[in-house]
Amino acid sequence: MYVVKSPLPDADLKTVADALQGALVDLVDLALVAKQVHWNVVGPRFRSVHLQLDEVVDSARTHSDTVAERASALGVSPDGRAATVAAGSGISSAPAGWVKDSDAVGALADALGAVITRMRQRIASTAEPDPVSQDIFIAVTADLEKHHWMFQAENA
Repeated sequence: MYVVKSPLPDADLKTVADALQGALVDLVDLALVAKQVHWNVVGPRFRSVHLQLDEVVDSARTHSDTVAERASALGVSPDGRAATVAAGSGISSAPAGWVKDSDAVGALADALGAVITRMRQRIASTAEPDPVSQDIFIAVTADLEKHHWMFQAENA
């Protein structure tokens, strides 16, 4: 059932809806993974890594809202439920227990890298059917790449 009818043709809408849903799942999981590590990070760089993780959480939450609202604007119901996120995320699970600061940085660099790879695929897949959604993916990717760079530099 469509509450809002998209101006996109059905085939294009399917492509864009899949990209938006995948992005939503990845962003929700990225926020969860970063928060889990944030709560459990230990080590001499605790404070700086702890604060840096919250920056990722804030970005992921903001972007997930943008992505979900774009889906809604196109008449696609976004699904951010826990079971959906667990089944569809491209991120490895967060480490359990206490996480040494250097391991936390590595885990976040890996998680960001996984999301960025999938976002770049979404940029490509939405170029023709919906440049508006593509623009959102470009902005999200640029922001995530900045975080990725900073986490990689942390362990250089």
